[in-house]
Amino acid sequence: MRFRRLSRLTLALALPVALAACVPANSNTTVSPYSVGTAGIVSYGTVVGMTPVQVTGTRTGVGAGVGAVSGSVIGSTIGGDWRARTVAAVAGGLIGGLAGAGIEEGVTSGQAVRFVVRVDRGPDIEVVQTNEIGLRPGDRVAISQGDRIRLSRADNVFPAPMAPRAAK
Repeated sequence: MRFRRLSRLTLALALPVALAACVPANSNTTVSPYSVGTAGIVSYGTVVGMTPVQVTGTRTGVGAGVGAVSGSVIGSTIGGDWRARTVAAVAGGLIGGLAGAGIEEGVTSGQAVRFVVRVDRGPDIEVVQTNEIGLRPGDRVAISQGDRIRLSRADNVFPAPMAPRAAK
């Protein structure tokens, strides 16, 4: 009986940790499976401005669900008779659900950068993404437009010469 409670407790504590480990990191190099093998348009430009931004976390309900189940399992091991265990399981489920939702939001939030890019042939654009490649103002970038817009370094690509103006 004691081993059974301990294994439930271990499982309930391991579930939130396993959920947090499954959350993919927000990064410019992460793609969805649907974008593999699809074509995109590439243009070039120069970074002219950068502003750090905070990315809010998600609340999909997965964290709350895992937290509620874990809290219920932990709560059901507390108390002597079935009434006390039932009350503890309900309270544990409520507390675990709130904690799980908070953990999910915290794990999925992060930092990003709002880049302003002067496109060689087009209007200036603004792109929000992570900056793991260390872009700075003045850097040349390739602007890939597929399932999302992504910036990547384009060190050896120079602006195209301007087309000659028509004579008046």
